[in-house]
Amino acid sequence: VDECVTVMNPCGTGMDQTCNDPNTASSSPNDYVCTCNVDMSVTKTNGPATCTNDECSPNPCDTSQMQTCNDPNSSPSSTGDYVCSCPNGVTATGASVATCIVDECVTVMNPCGTGMDQTCNDPNTASASSPNDYVCTCNADMSVTKTNGPATCTNDECSPNPCDTSQMQTCNDPNSSPSSTGDYVCSCPNGVTATGAAVATCVVDECVTVMNPCGTGMDQTCNDPNTASSSPNDFVCTCTADM
Repeated sequence: VDECVTVMNPCGTGMDQTCNDPNTASSSPNDYVCTCNVDMSVTKTNGPATCTNDECSPNPCDTSQMQTCNDPNSSPSSTGDYVCSCPNGVTATGASVATCIVDECVTVMNPCGTGMDQTCNDPNTASASSPNDYVCTCNADMSVTKTNGPATCTNDECSPNPCDTSQMQTCNDPNSSPSSTGDYVCSCPNGVTATGAAVATCVVDECVTVMNPCGTGMDQTCNDPNTASSSPNDFVCTCTADM
């Protein structure tokens, strides 16, 4: 009796090992031997041998430094040949890399946000002793920075509108840099402006600013006797045919 034939899958279902029954006499059961194909020194009697030894499972490398592991030879007799690799390519065999040189501006996803308004710099790339120290600097104003995260590179002083909306004043901020303050401009409908504050009093001609104050026809004229903003709704419509 050749147990390599009569026993179902004596060395397992894979193709990584070979079965041999050294004694086919029926009086010697359970003496077949499974031998690993990749390493014939690895055998087991009466059952499948263990033909793989992935030293990277679990990962023996320093994952806090984002090191990855690769075992080029997973034979059980091959030990200590796994390779730890840093993100920038520094490697060590059979042990973790002591210190990876890691530029967080490269390894961190979108360290300064997804826009193009700021630049990232990692002043100290020894990640083991200095994580989360990268600096984001606004391109429009390099005095504005933030460590370990995107900086705030815009400061629109017109949101919300600081101007006098009751006088129909509009706002424009010519420089939205965070360090540029008080330069927003309030504008009246007739062009009168003030910087850094609302215009005290707009001169508003409602015959101009109100849409169709006397209707859409041509049969009447409009006159605003008092254009001070404190006198709204005093415009007068006069019929052309009978003044």
